[in-house]
Amino acid sequence: MFNDLMTSRRFAPLFWCQLCSALNDNFLKNALVMLIMYGLGGAGSSIGAHGPVLVTLAGIVFIAPFFILSALGGELADRYDKASIAATIKLVEIPIAGLAAVGFFLQSVAILFAALALFGMVAALFGPVKYGILPENLKTAELPAGNALVEGATFFAILAGTIAGGIAVKSAGTPGLVVAIILVLAVVSWGFARAIPSIGPAAPGLAITPNPWTSTVALLRELSGEARLWSGAHIVSWFWLVGSVVLSLLPALVKDNIGGNEEVVTLCLTTFVIGIAIGSALAARASHGTPNLALVPLGAAMMGVFALTIALLAGLLAPGTGKAGPLAVLATVNGLALNAALCGLAIAGGLYVVPAFAAVQAWSPPEARARVIAAVNVMNAAYIVAGGAVVAVLQVLGIGVAPLFAALGVLTLGAGLYVLRAWGSEGVRMPALKA
Repeated sequence: MFNDLMTSRRFAPLFWCQLCSALNDNFLKNALVMLIMYGLGGAGSSIGAHGPVLVTLAGIVFIAPFFILSALGGELADRYDKASIAATIKLVEIPIAGLAAVGFFLQSVAILFAALALFGMVAALFGPVKYGILPENLKTAELPAGNALVEGATFFAILAGTIAGGIAVKSAGTPGLVVAIILVLAVVSWGFARAIPSIGPAAPGLAITPNPWTSTVALLRELSGEARLWSGAHIVSWFWLVGSVVLSLLPALVKDNIGGNEEVVTLCLTTFVIGIAIGSALAARASHGTPNLALVPLGAAMMGVFALTIALLAGLLAPGTGKAGPLAVLATVNGLALNAALCGLAIAGGLYVVPAFAAVQAWSPPEARARVIAAVNVMNAAYIVAGGAVVAVLQVLGIGVAPLFAALGVLTLGAGLYVLRAWGSEGVRMPALKA
């Protein structure tokens, strides 16, 4: 099924558009993170002790627009042809990439934060389009595989963006290469968006709400009226909270607890992304034509246990110098155990989110599907921003990585109980068919 989707025009242009776009987002974000933590060319950061907090805030700045603009994106995607909206959004992304280029030329953290926020706005408008197209172009049996590929592409983009961003910042004498990558990816993403087949508007008579806040509130109110969609949104959003918190804590975990350098950050992210890909693929194969909801509470339990394991390992590690490379880290038992726990957490995340989100897509009415996805994106953003804000405050108060991972693990075990309560033990054994 994976090969069939990747060679089909129903899916392939959207996949490559999403991959290039997410790669650009994460290249910018992670290049900024490396600039904050280690400085340009490895010369050292001038940010000082505020580095970990700024790294967390970078994630919040990117995701915050999802909370305000997802509803507008959902209305536009249902009112107009989704392929045309995708091409327009990606065209707007090109000048924003130009602003990011200026930020790197000037080595301005402030300009880069502004560009990151604008990239977040574009991504917020694009989210309902890409996930709204999937159920319209794919069969219910294909949704788990399609979602697995899209989620895999997203996390691959995180990995590739981190590697490229880290290398570019560490070795940059001039920012020319960084600038070229950002601009080329923006143009290529727009090109793939233009190749997405037109499917026509789902609700051509829909009125667009000019006030984004009003439309967001109305969208959430409508979603709360559908019990299984509302609970599904909370369940999916918890995955994104866990993922965002783990990724925001990784640089500090690597530098302060493991004593690793930028390359160890890349190693840990590689481990995490490979785990997500494995978990997503396993979830798609275990679905057998319909989303397998029994994997959702199992994935939550596994995520909780592995997060607690990471907390235990982080608590046992002595503060490091931030200079050890990947080989030195992997030569230690704790280093190997930590990477194994990260991989386990990521596999569990793939098992958890792929069937949960595919079920939400399948349950959504076709004429309002993009708006349902937009409402889920609003929930995702709310969870991520709230989680990131709490973590940032706790970091300012001096709370270390180990207790933060421990709290995340306990709360994720609670999320597994919420799944069973919301869908019931019988519900998670039932196939998630279309409404």
